Amino acid sequence: MMKAILGFENGVAVVGKHFGAKRTVTGELVFATPYTGYVEALTDPSYNGQILLFTYPLVGNYGINYDDCQSESIQAEGFVIRELCEHPTNDRTLDGFLKAHDVPGISDIDTRMITIMIRDEGAMRASLLPSTRGGDADVKRAIDLARRAPDIADLDLLSEVTCPDAYRIPGKGKRFVLMDFGVKRNTLKNLQRRDVDLIVVPANTSGKQIMDYEPDAILLSNGPGDPTQAKKGISVVRELAGTLPIFGICLGHQIIALALDGETYKLKFGHRGANQPVLDLRTQRVYITAQNHGYAVRNDERDKMTVTQVNANDNTVEGIANEYLHIMSVQYHPEASPGPHDLEKSFFDHITEVAGRPL
Repeated sequence: MMKAILGFENGVAVVGKHFGAKRTVTGELVFATPYTGYVEALTDPSYNGQILLFTYPLVGNYGINYDDCQSESIQAEGFVIRELCEHPTNDRTLDGFLKAHDVPGISDIDTRMITIMIRDEGAMRASLLPSTRGGDADVKRAIDLARRAPDIADLDLLSEVTCPDAYRIPGKGKRFVLMDFGVKRNTLKNLQRRDVDLIVVPANTSGKQIMDYEPDAILLSNGPGDPTQAKKGISVVRELAGTLPIFGICLGHQIIALALDGETYKLKFGHRGANQPVLDLRTQRVYITAQNHGYAVRNDERDKMTVTQVNANDNTVEGIANEYLHIMSVQYHPEASPGPHDLEKSFFDHITEVAGRPL
């Protein structure tokens, strides 16, 4: 049996069972709390640059459904789980899925211990490497690799997940230009269901290029990493605010906040899962949301933006708006629908209704 070693920059290392590709990787280790959705999570471009740990103990039991994929390939650098189901309900196994995309995994380790460590010390750099014996030399190497790994804030992750060229998904409704910072397929599907005429453009597209498409609105997508890396997106919002409606999801929300003179900061261990409660400050209603982000907007209202929603657990910002400029964004993923479909419907119905309105 091939072993695998998970090493951390704080000097901790664990030895477990290897599965997936026989390859060594490094990245920021983060944990996510959903009971299901491992295919969606692994293929979410927002996990680019990160080693993903699932807190739910048994993973892989329903196999792989390619309709659940949120991009063309696995985006996480590696996968960490407690127990791997080797005989799922269909013949497409998680092990085979990781091998097909050249991504390593580790199982048969105490994921609860690691989750508590990350919760206490914060997200940290880690390495995942296959090992024949799991001896002291490989353990030392795993820790050393983790300590030498780059900080995620220094990585240019957007160039790895954005589309190389603009493309169109035709529709008969209003025209949206979507800036692709790592968009999920469910976002595109939600816009298609509303018959949006959709132009998807790379992350480095200029404001002039966007306006050449004569859009009714702009949508900034989710994506990985530090929002300050999205310099072109920030400049586009600053340039076009007040010209046409602008909306954002997750990283797009953070980009909009930076463009409106807000500030972002890195959370200790981020929000990742399908059970984050969000309080709407206007209605006092609480929604259960799906989230995947390591950065947040500072809860400090500025003249250009109003905080509309906060996380009920820690009061971090979940929504901002500027009604005068027709700008609105959310930190969570309305397209994910972890429970009822309220937020999916309200978000996408709202932005398609507001698009094209005179400012």
